[in-house]
Amino acid sequence: MRRLDERAEFFSRWLAEGRAAGMGWLAKSPEKRLDPRLIDPRLRSAIMLAWPYTPPRIPEFDWRAEMRGRIAAYALGPDYHDTVKARAIVVAEALAATRPGSVTRVYVDTGPVFEREWAANARLGWFGRNTNLLNRRHGSYFFLAEILTDAEFDAPDEPYREHCGTCRRCLDLCPTGALEEGYRLEPQLCISYLTIEHRGPIPRAMRPRLGAWIFGCDVCQEVCPWNADDATPVNEALAPSLVELLALDDDGFRRRFAKSAIRRTKRRGLLRNAAIALGNSGNPAAIAPLARALASEPEPLVREHAAWALGRFAESDARAALERARLREPDPDVAKEISLALDRTP
Repeated sequence: MRRLDERAEFFSRWLAEGRAAGMGWLAKSPEKRLDPRLIDPRLRSAIMLAWPYTPPRIPEFDWRAEMRGRIAAYALGPDYHDTVKARAIVVAEALAATRPGSVTRVYVDTGPVFEREWAANARLGWFGRNTNLLNRRHGSYFFLAEILTDAEFDAPDEPYREHCGTCRRCLDLCPTGALEEGYRLEPQLCISYLTIEHRGPIPRAMRPRLGAWIFGCDVCQEVCPWNADDATPVNEALAPSLVELLALDDDGFRRRFAKSAIRRTKRRGLLRNAAIALGNSGNPAAIAPLARALASEPEPLVREHAAWALGRFAESDARAALERARLREPDPDVAKEISLALDRTP
């Protein structure tokens, strides 16, 4: 329990420093994350489960030339919340069958649960410098699930020994410098936070640093020596067309991502990210789809980032699109971004 007490103190400081950023739910009843008895006084133990996944290889391509974005590997296929929880429920039901009348609750990244800390305490892995839980067999490529139960179990005596050693590749290669010494992550610099959890405009200084990422980021996992470079098949869905994404309407977004974790960004968030990536591409072929979005996209958030992206281009048609939009833009935030973009273009 000493390690959990230390992590509880760390979490309290982390919240006090404002590290939760826009993730306000983390500060709601934080004590429940530390003691399952505050969720239900009958609960006594947490059974931690890990569900490994093997990330497919990304296709070899020039993302700027082909105007394709990057999606974190965990988001491929059906939403992991649903698939992993279904498997955890099977385990919970098997436990309940041996103890009629028992109490169980199952969570997969959804409830007030200190899952990473509990998983470390259960010896599923150690805290890596990338702040992910690492396991010698599976690296960081696994999902966590937890079964809270009224059954009592003895906790392991010792934590999983740390195996990062002197390696700091994740810190040195993080595109935004979000990882800090002391196993700390600054969410407001993290591409995963910015592209998924952050709902409003992405800070202008961060937009160029997102590169091609439009949903999450795998860099700190891809560079980790504990994540094996298996010869897995290439999956083109990891690098979708940015132009196609920017043209999605509400129905198209729902059809494509209804059962995917990507739906978490909502349509406006994903198109916001796609507009940034198109601006980062430097490819003049991106000007036309960005101009269409600025002229006809119903979401101000998307228009705002399309204007920023157009301001990255020196071509005259980018400036012409911004000039046309300035004459009719009703939203003050978008109008401000258009003016800033025009100031940047020659």
